[in-house]
Amino acid sequence: MDTNPLLIDGRVHDLGDGFRVRRLLPVLQARHVGPFVFFDHMGPVSLPAGRGMDVRPHPHIGLATVTWLFEGAIRHRDSLGSLADIRPGAVNWMTAGRGIVHSERTPPAEREAGHALHGVQVWVALPAGDEEVAPEFHHHEATELPRIERDGASLTLIAGTAWGERSPVKVYAPMFFIEARLEAGASLDWPPEHAERGVHLIEGGVRWGDVTVPPGQMAVQAGESAPPLRALSPSRVMLFGGAPLDGERHLWWNFVSTRRERIEQAKADWRDGRFDTVPGDELERIPLPER
Repeated sequence: MDTNPLLIDGRVHDLGDGFRVRRLLPVLQARHVGPFVFFDHMGPVSLPAGRGMDVRPHPHIGLATVTWLFEGAIRHRDSLGSLADIRPGAVNWMTAGRGIVHSERTPPAEREAGHALHGVQVWVALPAGDEEVAPEFHHHEATELPRIERDGASLTLIAGTAWGERSPVKVYAPMFFIEARLEAGASLDWPPEHAERGVHLIEGGVRWGDVTVPPGQMAVQAGESAPPLRALSPSRVMLFGGAPLDGERHLWWNFVSTRRERIEQAKADWRDGRFDTVPGDELERIPLPER
């Protein structure tokens, strides 16, 4: 990754009903930023009554999945027996470790009434020594997360450390994940303890060094220092990054590992039914892709 900010446009996937997902990481120029190896921006979309999001049970290894919503609700179930509805301001953090299965669906009340859905989902690679930890799921309400006020900026520290604050979310490596709301003209320095960093613009307009970041796009940068982020208009942004990964990762479907043979084992385990099922959502699952 260059020391100058690199602009990333991402790829848009249409899931139907006007529901679009923009995948921003990984890309050829930036396979990871700190421990972040995957970054999706979903929506915004207005789903009519009777329709909803239905991501059937599917497996993960070697990572933590993170859901952060601006609008709407998602019901999480997993093979540990966890059941949690996430709404804006709260965070779902699922550590897959040696293996977990989960589903994500629109809760019944929102499905019946129709609702908007808008948010981001990211994957955080676990350090090589923690890839096979026992799976865990943690739900944190909005009141548990640190709020940071800086000149012209209101920030929520979702995970990791920044400006002397620490989130209660359990992480395995130095990182930060923040939602920031910036007033027009605000200038925001970066947390100094992290060597890799990125910004994803949800709405508004920001400039980072010589790069203007349009809504929906991302910019990433690495180095001992970084120019401040400047808001050209009232803006909402996601800030993220951390220490460089301790080696490259192999990504295939929902699996992340330092070892190709571990991913092959996970593929065989899912194909042959050796992963646990999801209580309350056992009747269907996403099959192993034929690729």
